Amino acid sequence: MIKIGVLGAGHLGKIHIKLLSQSKDFDLLGFCDLDEENATKVAQAYGIEHFGSLDQLLAKVDAVAVITPTAEHYSCAEASLLAGKHVFIEKPVTSTLDEAEKLLALAEDRGLQVQVGHVERFNPAYLSVKDRIKQPMFIESHRLAPFNPRGTDVSVVLDLMIHDLDIILSMVDSEISEIRSSGVALLSEEEDIANARIEFVNGCVANLTASRMSMKSMRKMRIFQSDAYVSVDFLDKKSQIIRLSSSEITDMPSQLIETAEGLANRYVGFEIPEIPEVNSIGMELELFAKSINTGSVPVVSLKDGYRALKAAMTILKNLESNRVPIT
Repeated sequence: MIKIGVLGAGHLGKIHIKLLSQSKDFDLLGFCDLDEENATKVAQAYGIEHFGSLDQLLAKVDAVAVITPTAEHYSCAEASLLAGKHVFIEKPVTSTLDEAEKLLALAEDRGLQVQVGHVERFNPAYLSVKDRIKQPMFIESHRLAPFNPRGTDVSVVLDLMIHDLDIILSMVDSEISEIRSSGVALLSEEEDIANARIEFVNGCVANLTASRMSMKSMRKMRIFQSDAYVSVDFLDKKSQIIRLSSSEITDMPSQLIETAEGLANRYVGFEIPEIPEVNSIGMELELFAKSINTGSVPVVSLKDGYRALKAAMTILKNLESNRVPIT
């Protein structure tokens, strides 16, 4: 088993500690958290050791899970890589592109595995349709949530939108040609509502909206491609596929519809995919272990995390120039 330790025992850190303590792939040796009161409670609750310093933890483990505030990601990951440890690091990977580039170089130089915690890649609703998405040409995503002070140390782009950025960049096999964005800061110093339009070299367009000022939560994405429309509800774990064909569709319920004059009629098929029963965080940790044991590239690699961060930083730069003042 892979000996692992967790850095950070906040809300998300506790979830990782719980899952790692139950893992068949990892031997959770303990955690490190600077909040002594919280650390004492966590150590008692899970019956694991609280290490007083990062160096003490690194001396005992083969890998670490960095679940600290974003500002601490780089220093924790750098120290871990320098100590020869594999790293799982929550999103966004770092606070700056320069930090991410340094981690990329360090991980490559040391031959170590780094996986980024873009957990929505493992959402069961997305997993149910992922292999059916081929050459999307228009994508629309909405990720909305009520205001929560936790996470407001970064813009809504890095807090919420980056989930959809990672997914979109993983499904569109093309480079970005242009990004336009706008946003508003309402209850924090960073944008709480943001919209971005991303155009790709191959003609695909993605329109993303993220808000932490909504009355209700929503996490939906719609993907349009030449032969189908795919809908994914990340929150309610549902998906739908509507497929078009010039010939009769035999593998799903379908019906014939009339098209515009001069065009051949089309068949429309409707499918509600079966949603797999998976724990998203548990699955990403399991695949992190697989990458360590086999030497394979992590499903969400450090390069993936860097690419999503780069797109997010471009959006943030645009927001600075287009920022709407609040009076």
